Amino acid sequence: MSDRAALLRGIRVWLVFFVVCLVLSGVTAFPLVHELRWAEQTARSLGAPEHLPGLMEWIERVRDGLDAADADHPFLLYGTDWLAFAHLVIAVAFLGPYRDPVRNIWVVEFGLIACAGVIPLALICGPVRGIPFWWSVIDMAFGVFGAIPLYLVRKKIKRLEALTEAAVPGGAAAPAQ
Repeated sequence: MSDRAALLRGIRVWLVFFVVCLVLSGVTAFPLVHELRWAEQTARSLGAPEHLPGLMEWIERVRDGLDAADADHPFLLYGTDWLAFAHLVIAVAFLGPYRDPVRNIWVVEFGLIACAGVIPLALICGPVRGIPFWWSVIDMAFGVFGAIPLYLVRKKIKRLEALTEAAVPGGAAAPAQ
């Protein structure tokens, strides 16, 4: 396998991994009420009330809030539907770098900026909304862990770009196959 083909394969594998994670995080935002009930039952069956009472209290508080919103103000949950939809739409944007990584590196860079933006959002909005700090840390971890594959993809795209420019007379980049 040539260096170019190996780089392209690596780029595509990391992009597929990132897109699958993005889609899963989006799709799981649709059934929040049911997911939280399932999480509470699972935590109880694993003994969380005895071993992690603070976590159990938080799960119960969030479940109570979601139950109340679902029963009395279901339109509030429409906001999480839009959050889920946004994840799916953003995932579609990564088809561009999958098809032609060099030309569409800006999508990967956009993703890196979005991942970086998770941190100030969690640090500012978390306290404003009464979110425990450790929960904000979990949210920030999504930005950090999302940036890792995108950073690797960007590095590979830059190497692919250099290989392509070296192989093409005049330095014009050839499209990916």
